[in-house]
Amino acid sequence: MVETGDQKTGYQETGSPNNSVFRFNSPLIQVILIGLVCFCCPGMFNALSGMGGGGQLDHNVVNNANTALYTTFAIFGILGGGIYNIIGPRLTLFSGCSTYILYAGSLLYYNHHKEQPFVVLAGALLGVGAGLLWAGQGAIMTSYPPAQRKGTYISLFWSIFNMGGVIGGLIPFVMNYHREKAANVNDGTYVGFMVFMSIGTLLSLTILHPSKVIRNDGTRCTNVKYSNVGTETVEIAKLFANWKMLLIFPAAWGSNFFYTYQFNNVNGALFNLRTRGLNNVFYWGAQMFGSVLIGHVMDFSFKRRKTRGLAGISVVAVLGTGIWIGGLLKQRDYDYDDVIVKKSIKLLDFKDSGSAYAGPFVLYFSYGLLDAMFQSMVYWVIGALADDSVILSRYVGFYKGVQSAGAAVAWQIDTHKVPYMNQLLVNWALTTISYPLLALLVIKFVKDEDKVGEDDELQTPSGYPKQSNDESVNPI
Repeated sequence: MVETGDQKTGYQETGSPNNSVFRFNSPLIQVILIGLVCFCCPGMFNALSGMGGGGQLDHNVVNNANTALYTTFAIFGILGGGIYNIIGPRLTLFSGCSTYILYAGSLLYYNHHKEQPFVVLAGALLGVGAGLLWAGQGAIMTSYPPAQRKGTYISLFWSIFNMGGVIGGLIPFVMNYHREKAANVNDGTYVGFMVFMSIGTLLSLTILHPSKVIRNDGTRCTNVKYSNVGTETVEIAKLFANWKMLLIFPAAWGSNFFYTYQFNNVNGALFNLRTRGLNNVFYWGAQMFGSVLIGHVMDFSFKRRKTRGLAGISVVAVLGTGIWIGGLLKQRDYDYDDVIVKKSIKLLDFKDSGSAYAGPFVLYFSYGLLDAMFQSMVYWVIGALADDSVILSRYVGFYKGVQSAGAAVAWQIDTHKVPYMNQLLVNWALTTISYPLLALLVIKFVKDEDKVGEDDELQTPSGYPKQSNDESVNPI
């Protein structure tokens, strides 16, 4: 039992109904706040990564750092849900955000000392922090909103978060505008990123525990206040035999796998330094549009929840196929030897006239659109599997862990000079395989009712027993 107010109770399911969506403890305000946290930290990191090689001439430095990052991210992404359930959102998010500052600082240090080990170490620590941050973020984003508006809240978060990439893209563009021939970004660029990341770290302290967040109908976002290490270890281990998670696995693996190809081998290979920053403004801007579009489809397109889910998957599948076909047509024009060995590719500038710049720009913009729609779709599906923060923190942690393992492999694939065309085809295959598996998940496990019963959520074809809500009530 834990203490809540003046009474000792295992959990409290409801609070006083309050129709104001602007209460500090309302799901809307809390989702906006976590959006701002991610705006400042991973949003800025995304802008930095989108420069290709983190704004450095030698891409291998950041490729190796990102391999270390996503390796530790894979571990702590899976563990992050359990850690979040034990220590709560504030400490989880604060610990995670602080590592982003260190990573940007390591690139600033590299600008002067050219010592790779510190950057790789900072990348590994960032992987730990990112695992914690994204597990907490996923639990908040999928469990705080009312069940019938999860797509809308996901798109709201994604828009705020990706505004960080938009603003972050402007930083290197403005700071390096008059350095058209520069090979790597200047110190001021990294300092600017560090300032935003520091603000986001402080903002993480404003996030409330899910037991204190009350929806307008008076229901709380979770009915437990604490968990313990033993419970979380067992529940996380079970995820690897959970059919729901196995069906999500290809989507999870592929959802960050394509970043390496898009950042290094499209934006980093085809455009000069300042134009890469400008391109990222539109890449992340496209994500804002894409998340709103798919959020509307998955919340409002049809009355039945399953039908909306299948409609959203179908829209992303059709659009994604078209975008990868466009990428295939462009990729036939160049490869690794043209960019790195022969250096025969003329780097494009945003001032170039005609279709020389416009075509590759539209392709890169479309990749951003697809990324947001694909990931928002997957988050919606995960959020439709349950409503409780404790359960969803584990699901999202599994998703982020597998996602990061895929990214770790992708960065090393690029380091080992795998042909660009092969990278594109693997990315295309991973996303394509995901669509029918996600559709099967929606058909078999997503209920048409507004709320998924917690006693049903662990019933899988593997025969997991139903669990009592009191299972995770024990204090640390």
